[in-house]
Amino acid sequence: MATSNSWESIDVHLLRVLHAVLTECSVSNAARRLNQSQPSVSTALRRLRDITGDPILVRSRNGMTPTERGMALLEPVKIALAQIEAIAVQQVRFNPAQSRRVFNIATPDYLNAGLIGQIVARLRKQAPQSQVAFHSLGPDYDYARALELGELDAVIGNWPQPPEHLRTVPLFEDDVVCLMRAGHPLASRQMKVEDYLQAEHLVPTPYAVGQRGVIDLHLARERLKRNVVAYVPYFNLVPQLLLQTDMVFSGPRLFAEYAKAQLPLAINEIPIAFPHMHFYLLWHDRTHQAEECRWFREQIMAVTRPGSRTQRMDERATVSLA
Repeated sequence: MATSNSWESIDVHLLRVLHAVLTECSVSNAARRLNQSQPSVSTALRRLRDITGDPILVRSRNGMTPTERGMALLEPVKIALAQIEAIAVQQVRFNPAQSRRVFNIATPDYLNAGLIGQIVARLRKQAPQSQVAFHSLGPDYDYARALELGELDAVIGNWPQPPEHLRTVPLFEDDVVCLMRAGHPLASRQMKVEDYLQAEHLVPTPYAVGQRGVIDLHLARERLKRNVVAYVPYFNLVPQLLLQTDMVFSGPRLFAEYAKAQLPLAINEIPIAFPHMHFYLLWHDRTHQAEECRWFREQIMAVTRPGSRTQRMDERATVSLA
């Protein structure tokens, strides 16, 4: 009689032997099929009999025949072996042209529409049946947890110190400029430090709790303070607010140039040597080996890395994500 924990001693070898002897109804034929010796299969069969408390095979007029218990085990053994094979066999190669996957990425909203448009265009060309969902990073959005749970596949960020528990790869860097309406008093002359600090500043609401951006960190180190008069949660509101006021906005040059191309805005250089904003791609270990996520990251890199935004749009990313 099998004990309550006897099935704990079942392994893949015993399952394969059990399947072979039940389908071949012969120990010698099962041994040939498994490319094993007959004594080895006989030993495994004795172990199976001890575990199941059943003979499994018994003699008949035509040789050997499965017992009722043995026949009842055949289908579960087939299923078990199929499941084990599914675990062991590598997944089917990812085919972008046929994929219907939804890719999820979170970005700060000062990634201008032109850059996001290039990412979407590349994905549409390479994987026309897939979808991409952009999520806006905000102070209440726990992007690290979303990556861990698989709600996000990747994040584009530019925190001074990326989270250490996430994987990162650099994308590009950008300098900080001052954006204002074209008729602003500071638009047509070179700014001095006091001009910049005394101007009315429109400042973005931090998009990560407890994180300060490049500008605020640098000003604090230099013991300088700018005249902040308003905060805005979304960068896409900035151009319209600037058009209606004498506020100025300090942000990435890429964002400023895109806004200036659409509206009567001006860009002025800042008389303070702010460090460059370094943008990078983040992802979690759970998606590191997933072929489709790896491909998705490569497409983002191909668009955003230096030289890729204006040329070589179809080149593969040269930085390894392994």
